[in-house]
Amino acid sequence: MKRYLIYGLCLLAFSWGCNSADKQTAEQKHEHSHEGHNHDHGDEEYDHDHEGHNHDHEGHTDEILFTEAQAKACGLEVVVVEPESLSEVIKTSGQILSATGDEITVAATTSGIVTFYSGGKNPGLAVRSGEALVAVSSKKMLDGDPMLKAQSAYQIAEKDFKRADALIKDKLISEKEYNEIKLAYENARIAYDASAGKQSEKGTNITSPINGFIKNRLVNEGDYVEAGTPLFTITQNRKLQLRADVSESHYNKLKSISSANFRTPYSSEIYKLSELNGRLVSFGKSAGGSYYIPVFFDFDNVGDVLPGAYTEVFLLGKPIKEALTVPVSTLTEEQGLFFVYVQLDEEGYQKREVKTGISNGEKTEILSGISEGEKVVSKGAYHIKLSTASASIPHGHEH
Repeated sequence: MKRYLIYGLCLLAFSWGCNSADKQTAEQKHEHSHEGHNHDHGDEEYDHDHEGHNHDHEGHTDEILFTEAQAKACGLEVVVVEPESLSEVIKTSGQILSATGDEITVAATTSGIVTFYSGGKNPGLAVRSGEALVAVSSKKMLDGDPMLKAQSAYQIAEKDFKRADALIKDKLISEKEYNEIKLAYENARIAYDASAGKQSEKGTNITSPINGFIKNRLVNEGDYVEAGTPLFTITQNRKLQLRADVSESHYNKLKSISSANFRTPYSSEIYKLSELNGRLVSFGKSAGGSYYIPVFFDFDNVGDVLPGAYTEVFLLGKPIKEALTVPVSTLTEEQGLFFVYVQLDEEGYQKREVKTGISNGEKTEILSGISEGEKVVSKGAYHIKLSTASASIPHGHEH
């Protein structure tokens, strides 16, 4: 009997334990499902907010912040994009030359040894008309001084002529003899007058015939020269000439060329012949074996154009109506692509790629990328570019 009682109690305890375990398991499952539901809901809220944040951020990724203080510090300037007339352009190279008639070569008037005045008369030195440049002397040479010879010959010819002039009146000499004596006298006088008044202790002075600048010095101190040897090239630099070398492929367009702009290697300034009283002089009718056709322009020297300098030339042809243009300074280049910075507001800018057309050295045609009325940075674009580059550099690890 006792044994059955023990068995009954054990069965009751086992049943009670199973029911408790099932109830606890059910409660844990319910709580876990509830937590999962909350977790999923939290993720949805997080994802939603995060996506919204990304969306707002992406809407401003192409805007560059450049404060008014930064713009003022770097002298930033903007221009409004507007259509204007732009001529067809042939871009080539050329050279600045002295204009015809604006340059004179000074030659020796006698033979002898060259002695310089004023430290050698180097190129670039200003000279005045009548100023002595060098002296040429033959005093210690075997043939003697030509000036002294000319003086002696003149004095003898003068005496002979005076004697003949008295004899011809009495018919004591023939007309033919008289004319020969007179011719000898005139020749001796001309030779003497050519060097008279030009003598100095150093020899016969060679002077400058015009006011100007020494372009070339063709002799050195102590050189021996003969009469007629070139000594100096003097230029007035009042008028200059631009020679543009044009490829044969543009020959048919040369008739439409009216003017030109050019830029020298020592300056970023664009010189316009239209502002320098420039005019087209001529263009070649053959390439001359060089595959280039020369085109010549005359213009007034503004004082800072160096004769002999090679230049970048923009030949201007037929005008193109209503071309959308921007100053050349607005363009920045990266790997062959061109960009401008468009002003969105007072402190916001946008980097935008553009497709360019022809350029006259001052303005460039824009085929696509910006629209009429937009504002682009014309001065200081590289400062904005550098500010974006420095902002994108990753910072190193800091302790």
